[in-house]
Amino acid sequence: MQATNENLPPNVIKQLAKELKNLDESPPEGIKVSVNDDDFSTIFADIEGPSGTPYENGVFRMKLLLSHDFPQSPPKGYFLTKIFHPNIATNGEICVNTLKKDWNPTLGLRHVLIVVRCLLIEPFPESALNEQAGKMLLENYDEYARHARLYTGIHAKPKPKAKSGAISESTTALNVDPSSTNNAFDGKKLPPGPTPLTASSKGTAANSNDQNIPVVTGPSAPLKKEAGTAKALADKKKIDARKKSLKRL
Repeated sequence: MQATNENLPPNVIKQLAKELKNLDESPPEGIKVSVNDDDFSTIFADIEGPSGTPYENGVFRMKLLLSHDFPQSPPKGYFLTKIFHPNIATNGEICVNTLKKDWNPTLGLRHVLIVVRCLLIEPFPESALNEQAGKMLLENYDEYARHARLYTGIHAKPKPKAKSGAISESTTALNVDPSSTNNAFDGKKLPPGPTPLTASSKGTAANSNDQNIPVVTGPSAPLKKEAGTAKALADKKKIDARKKSLKRL
């Protein structure tokens, strides 16, 4: 069972709180620390792969576990991100002298984190936890670097940031005018489809060379037919009225 704030000595909690605040306000290069305020026994850190190494452009998450007798005993370090490195076991355990025989209670978390990042710059294959990586580093550095870069590219990719202007990028890729997408249905433009025949277009059709082709006016055709029927009825009524007048004479 891991230690919590309740079973860490008050003086240790006070010292940790002070150091963690300092790490947050002034983080070491390439290291970002995060912590649970209710449990100082587990310290998380995101470590950027140093430039010029096979770990460049990668972000590696690690944790430090503090035991109940910290700082008399060193913390245990683990990489949570998979990494191909001689001094980091396949289960993530970190092997570095600072966390073992060279530990000193006066060393702080800042020093430990800096040492771990330096381990990515200068591995120690002689004390390897990952024997394959250690042997490869000693015998064929190029092959070791290729393996390490492969692991970095697969497991240590930083989370992509949300792209801005995605709509603009999409419309540009499709050669679409962004302004047309905004105004396509605002009442000023009609969607593609049959174009209604206006008075001017009727005239154009009437004056065209194709005089034998009837002009269909779409929805207005039934209206024209109804108007013609009404006119015929009106004319019939006038004729009937004239006939009645003639009979009276």
